[in-house]
Amino acid sequence: MTEKPRFEVLDPDYERRVRDSFDRQGLMKHLGAELVSLEPGAVEIRVPFRSELTQQHGYFHAGVTGAIADSACGYAAYTLMAAEDSVLTVEYKINLLAPADGEELVARALVVRSGRTLKVCTADVFVRKGGAENHCATVLSTIMCMAGKADRPR
Repeated sequence: MTEKPRFEVLDPDYERRVRDSFDRQGLMKHLGAELVSLEPGAVEIRVPFRSELTQQHGYFHAGVTGAIADSACGYAAYTLMAAEDSVLTVEYKINLLAPADGEELVARALVVRSGRTLKVCTADVFVRKGGAENHCATVLSTIMCMAGKADRPR
């Protein structure tokens, strides 16, 4: 990825807000995902290998790759939103570059452009094996800021 752009933070308590939201995600809990890095416009999420997360060849399933990349992009965008806003993915495209054969999956997302309503993000996903990282997927994502809508279930 390219150098991280600098963005204005609208909520000085963004880190707590993002972590609280991540902790409410049932799918991330189910996957065993961890939000390991968080800063304005950038997020890293990791998932350890479990056989329940594989496809028929024993690689991480592409659905797991897409899910953590989507969440990483969404939360990277969410770091730049106001406290009373919430986040929702509008679309994403994933390119699978190599089999996700390894011990851990890592998604690193960056906000590329932060508009008032839409934020464009990228995520690169790597699989770690034997101390090395292999780039296995790239995602381009559009995230919507839902102004004034609570980040809680109805």
